[in-house]
Amino acid sequence: MTFAPLTRAELRALPPVIDLETAGRALGLKRSKTYDLAKRGGLPVRTLRLGRARRVVSAELLQILGVAPEEDSMPRGAAPTPVPVPA
Repeated sequence: MTFAPLTRAELRALPPVIDLETAGRALGLKRSKTYDLAKRGGLPVRTLRLGRARRVVSAELLQILGVAPEEDSMPRGAAPTPVPVPA
């Protein structure tokens, strides 16, 4: 299997919670190293234990990688689209 880190576009398209393998790819780590670090508490992001699975919150991962989420990456000076408020 070929190891390929995630691109910025792939990072921005991540769901809210991802598996350890995907988080490792984003960090440039191979699968075995990612699981080893997670087991020892050495990943730079929190891991969530959901049953037997471990997950990572994508927002935390993006933050430590310095990648702005899609909605935060508008050009400077651009006004955000107002959200209608029910009366």
